[in-house]
Amino acid sequence: MTERRFAGRHVLITGAGTGIGRAIARRFAREGARLSLLARDVARLEETAEAIGAEGESEVGVHGCDIRDGAATRAAVDAACEARGPLHAAIANSGVGGPNEPGDGDRFDDLVATNLVGTYHTLRAAEARLEPGPERRHLVVVSSILARIGVPGYTGYCASKAALLGLVRALAMELAPDEVQVNAVCPGWVDTEMAREGLQGMAQGMGISFREAHDVAMQDVPLGRMGKPEEVAGMIAWLCSADAHGVTGQALDINGGAFMN
Repeated sequence: MTERRFAGRHVLITGAGTGIGRAIARRFAREGARLSLLARDVARLEETAEAIGAEGESEVGVHGCDIRDGAATRAAVDAACEARGPLHAAIANSGVGGPNEPGDGDRFDDLVATNLVGTYHTLRAAEARLEPGPERRHLVVVSSILARIGVPGYTGYCASKAALLGLVRALAMELAPDEVQVNAVCPGWVDTEMAREGLQGMAQGMGISFREAHDVAMQDVPLGRMGKPEEVAGMIAWLCSADAHGVTGQALDINGGAFMN
């Protein structure tokens, strides 16, 4: 039986409509949190909210927001907190993936605007609406194993995800006097729609099947398997719990040991 470590606490999650974000929302709901879910795709957020509602009685609110827009992000966070109270934690999970190439149509700016600048907007908006101390509050960023390693053709994604680790360290130092813990997690291959799209692109580029691309990718994972969104959600729940007191400014790897390769 899952502990209800966040009973009555308000937790905000961006990008909760799919994959890891949806798993994070469901995990915090099972642990008793009141949830505010933010993303551009409101329809998918509503699907997450419906799934949570079918499982129990957790209060869930949905707010449309493009995190690239600082004013819109602040407005969405403010609306969430007016409805459900100050925040115990905020999980900055929204992001975009995929490759980018130089020249016309280079996606570098959009990758950085979403993954880095949008995350900054999210953290600052959440910081302003945290519960009063002295009890610890939490900001968590979903980065990537590609913050640790380079991949050809992924300059925008690698740069933006690596920059998040610097942002986390600086903000952790800045907010430590107020007992706010700021951390990141670095997932590797996780069984999500985004990962499957990446494997499909890999398969097409190598002229092999999807299954063969999967097997090639797993060769660099010591544990030999893709992670599950629920595993990432469990680590984040731990980071936001009393068990993680003293953990701040960290980037925790959850990638089957792939960072060692």
